[in-house]
Amino acid sequence: MTTQPFTVADVMTKKVVAVLPGAEFKEIVTTMERWKVTAVPVVEGEGRVVGVVSEADLLLKEEFHDHRLGLVEQLRRLDATTKAGSRRAGDLMTSPAVTVAPDASLPQAARLMAAHRIKRLPVVDASGTIQGIVSRADLLKVFLRPDDDLAAEVRHHVIEHLFPLSRHQVDIRVDGGVVTLSGEVRDSALIPLAERLARAVEGVVDVRCELTAQDGGR
Repeated sequence: MTTQPFTVADVMTKKVVAVLPGAEFKEIVTTMERWKVTAVPVVEGEGRVVGVVSEADLLLKEEFHDHRLGLVEQLRRLDATTKAGSRRAGDLMTSPAVTVAPDASLPQAARLMAAHRIKRLPVVDASGTIQGIVSRADLLKVFLRPDDDLAAEVRHHVIEHLFPLSRHQVDIRVDGGVVTLSGEVRDSALIPLAERLARAVEGVVDVRCELTAQDGGR
């Protein structure tokens, strides 16, 4: 009855900009500037992700450039000060990298980003080999689906399954991703389920349920 949910593989960017552990500081900055990204995966071998270097990692060098720390602060921020004195990706990177599998759902990827306060995730297979990159912007791509596509999916996967006898009495309108369901159905108990399933369709922004039950229908 439910639709096949979009996965990370459906929206990720397959062209990946990455650096090797031996990449020098300036090379990393140049790569980020050239490709307009805020972080790059660090890979070794045949593409196994070992870490990620972000702008935050690189900015530590500027933060501590002319700032002398006391012993207590040095110990408290040992990882930061170590990175500030480093030149290569292998020393600058955050490791292990927070990654996501290609078959992960979009909500799973979004929760990972929120939990770790990051803007993008390397997508890796079971062996840890990079397959792509998924960003916050990629996760929003589902909301670009045409209204007609959303209406067709709601009708086929929700209305026709829940209300096979009264499906032709249900009107589905979609405007800007907002689905409006109206008309009469035979089973009032299924109306809340129809609203919930319509809301679960990838790309739906909101659902207005105006369905009513026919007299005596249960």
